[in-house]
Amino acid sequence: MPDQFSRTRLLYGAEKMEKLASSRVAVFGIGGVGGYVVEALVRSGIGALDLIDNDKVCLSNLNRQIIATGKTIGRYKVEAAEERVHDINPDCEVRAYKTFFLPENQELFDFHEYDYVVDAIDTVTGKLAIIEKAKKAGVPVISSMGAGNKLNAALFEVADIYETSICPLARVMRRECRNRGIDSLKVVYSREKPIRPLEDMSKSGRKDGISPSETDEISAGRRDIPGSAAFVPSVAGLIIAGEVVNDLTGHREGS
Repeated sequence: MPDQFSRTRLLYGAEKMEKLASSRVAVFGIGGVGGYVVEALVRSGIGALDLIDNDKVCLSNLNRQIIATGKTIGRYKVEAAEERVHDINPDCEVRAYKTFFLPENQELFDFHEYDYVVDAIDTVTGKLAIIEKAKKAGVPVISSMGAGNKLNAALFEVADIYETSICPLARVMRRECRNRGIDSLKVVYSREKPIRPLEDMSKSGRKDGISPSETDEISAGRRDIPGSAAFVPSVAGLIIAGEVVNDLTGHREGS
């Protein structure tokens, strides 16, 4: 009898679909990239998801984040994502964590429980902690590099961190991974040179309609708020989800 995964089963077969249904994936960061990762994973039949993010949906998220609608503004992103997951597959087990992953609170998460880890957060220290913890636990991890200030979604690639170029975040991550003895890391990155935002919100003082985390960044003067389009972070998220599904099932082109 047809079910919500009938079309996917035609491609992967029953055995691989069972593997997906029995897998738990942790997604750190439920924003423009991470939200689409969650969307594609639940629609692919992943049986359990851990969602980690402390941000709330705000007005400026509406242009690119799949969980952002007029009805979800003001809600925690992980709550909105959990509700959406259950609307798609009520049988998917979801654990929602209203917290940002930081080196200081990493002991809250037992990476041995995960079959795959997705790093879709912005901070370098947090990304490195996720990667190191996943490597130590022997869990596959994929990391999203910069998706902001870009307009050409066709320039995303899957690569090892040491094979990346152009992306400023990837450059920093290459250096930091090398310093920590991390010899490989699967990433999704763009070969597009970042565009300089037309307006620097940290200097203009305009803080309406942005998230609390973005407000903190402006107040601290750490960096400009990046521009973003609907079709760029979504593509990065879908590519990541595809890598997770194919790695978990062992499916590769020609296999």
